[in-house]
Amino acid sequence: MTIGLTDRFPRRATVSTCALCLAGLLALAPATAAAEAAAPAPASAEPGPAVPGPALLYRSGVQVRPHAGAPAVPDVSALSWLVADADTGQVLAAHEAHRRLPPASTLKTLFALTVLPVLPAGLEHRVTSAELADVEEGSSLVGVEEGRTYRVADLWRGVFLSSGNDAVHVLAALDGGWDRTVTLMQGKARSLGALDTHVESPDGYDAPGQVSSAYDLAVFGRAGLRNPDFARYCSTAEARFPAGGGWSFGIENTNRLLTGEDGVERYPGMIGIKNGYTSNAGNTLVAAARRGGRTLVVTVLNPQDGGVYDEARQLLDWGFGAAGRVDPVGSLDALRPAPRPGPSTAPMAAATAPENGSGWPEAAVVLACAALGAGAVTLATRLRGDRAGRSEGSGRSEGSGRSGSSGPTGRG
Repeated sequence: MTIGLTDRFPRRATVSTCALCLAGLLALAPATAAAEAAAPAPASAEPGPAVPGPALLYRSGVQVRPHAGAPAVPDVSALSWLVADADTGQVLAAHEAHRRLPPASTLKTLFALTVLPVLPAGLEHRVTSAELADVEEGSSLVGVEEGRTYRVADLWRGVFLSSGNDAVHVLAALDGGWDRTVTLMQGKARSLGALDTHVESPDGYDAPGQVSSAYDLAVFGRAGLRNPDFARYCSTAEARFPAGGGWSFGIENTNRLLTGEDGVERYPGMIGIKNGYTSNAGNTLVAAARRGGRTLVVTVLNPQDGGVYDEARQLLDWGFGAAGRVDPVGSLDALRPAPRPGPSTAPMAAATAPENGSGWPEAAVVLACAALGAGAVTLATRLRGDRAGRSEGSGRSEGSGRSGSSGPTGRG
């Protein structure tokens, strides 16, 4: 069936096309404004200190970039150490930052980062003999007993304060088992850019091939401070642990910089995090402290004179004293994988319609307007062709152009 229209219609079609385009622009305007409003503000034009690439922290020896008048880095005996700003991730100084060494119980920081978010603190669990069967002889223990019911929060206090390997085994069982936890911890380390860490035993007990580094442990400590539960547990100095029958006993954090016990003076502003010791790893420590609105994280691995707390204290003092007087030698974010582009990386406001809008997704509006505009243009083009056909072959009947007609046809 051929559709005949008056010669005035193409002009109206042109006007309709413009109206549709204008309507499309108006429909898109609120979404565009929302996206622009949600876009991050441009960075300050004032340049900060240049952060060198990751390669610098792989070099041997002490790495530091002091200004004139900066305090000298303390001469400590640890095989590996690092001082970083916990807020910015900038590494202020380091020695053998990526040297792979046994981490001892500081590896529990990675265990907590992996498992803590998936187990509700109030969950109660009755411990089985199988869950405690593989706790290594000589492990540090909090006193978890078979057949007794504990809340997950109690077990975490056992991990952070008493470094209880028995509590780690029970929590790992709740998370799907020992081997699964190892795999998840390894994946978590990679997602944070901690490439020196190889996990064999989630509790940090010495195992062949199990290593980490001062850099990686600082990454874990910094990430932990961003989790409110982790931060609360790691900064708790004393707590009560269930003993059954309504009784409990006191437990104390083994980090002496936090408690000020055993002849070690408590460090001012100490937040905590985690210490460790095995015969293979020696003394290890990840610690954080806050002073004057600035939070530092330090890692000390295997001091040769045994004074892990003294060396951590010296490094913290240096870090606070060097604030603004050294340039960073690296970043704790340097090896973190870049986020993949996609909807998850877009600002939330840019991905949703305004509250007073139509509620259509922005993509649907774009497609609808494009389709309407294209249809209107096509119709106008065909109508112009129809006028041309009628002027060339005037007097033809409606059906005379069915074969070889230059006029447009349409089927209903």
